[in-house]
Amino acid sequence: MADTFKLEIVTPEKKVVDTAAEEVQIPGKDGYLGVLPGHAPLITELAVGEISYCENSTELRLAVAWGFAEVLPDKVTILAETAERPSEIDVERARKSKERAEQRLTSGDTTVDVERALDALHRADTRLEVAGKNNSKI
Repeated sequence: MADTFKLEIVTPEKKVVDTAAEEVQIPGKDGYLGVLPGHAPLITELAVGEISYCENSTELRLAVAWGFAEVLPDKVTILAETAERPSEIDVERARKSKERAEQRLTSGDTTVDVERALDALHRADTRLEVAGKNNSKI
């Protein structure tokens, strides 16, 4: 069995990752999914979360939001609405987004779309978490 598989992470704007990976952790709608070379084929919907993968024994991370992942024994393709490297994340913008979402959730306003506010809060938290991790390669 091979020690790596091809990993591609693509957004509508660009190809973010195109590499050989030893493993990947994907935020699926029903929880995180770990993939190693030779994994059984599957397709899953992505949630907001962090993708982590190992390339040349180095762990790398991305903040992602929504999309799909196709897993094959020798290739993983992730089609994400957004995918950001730690260096691409605007931390101040993410903090402000988090504050706005928290204010909406605690306002007591019955017209607030709670699900949307929770999604915004989760996305901001993920972006801040990924940006805060020491990751010199990305």
